Amino acid sequence: LDADVAYLTDFLAQTPGPVVAVGHSYGGAVISDAAHRASNVAGLVFVAAFAPDEGEILGQVSASSKDSILMTALVPHLYPVSDGTAVEFFVDPMKFRDVFAVDLSAEHAAVLAATQRPVAAAAFADVVRTPAWRDIPSWAIVATADKAAGTDLVRSMAARAGATTTEVDASHLVLVSRPDVVADVILRAVADVAQREPAGVAG
Repeated sequence: LDADVAYLTDFLAQTPGPVVAVGHSYGGAVISDAAHRASNVAGLVFVAAFAPDEGEILGQVSASSKDSILMTALVPHLYPVSDGTAVEFFVDPMKFRDVFAVDLSAEHAAVLAATQRPVAAAAFADVVRTPAWRDIPSWAIVATADKAAGTDLVRSMAARAGATTTEVDASHLVLVSRPDVVADVILRAVADVAQREPAGVAG
């Protein structure tokens, strides 16, 4: 998380603002932390995404979801690093559709399962710093069939953040199955921010 936040913070610093930052899943934690460090982020959009609070650890809070079945599908893999080995996780391809993409065709889900990029275990072990959703307007899309992040957890985090929330019958990959809804929420966020930011908005 720290490395991803640092990378995004640098990227935002090179982007003319104001900016509406959009994050999916784990990316919600990244945009919120990075936006707190960047002075040009004027809005946040959480797409079936985590919006953790200060001091929280994603691995711990995600385990509290009663809707998520992700932990039953993760497969660990060791890979070499400069000082030893590290752990990353990928989703069992046989369980990928049930966890991530129940509203996509079996064929489409199979392609996504085969081309997935593993996630470093460290991403869910770092402590979240001050979240930007405390100070920046936010929007959230809650997918009601989200078995990865968990609908219940995403909904509660969005409510805690005071986000303008849209619920849609979709899987965790709502950006793939319902791009119309996702695009509409992003554009509404941009329009809202643009009304308050005379310099214009970068997406």
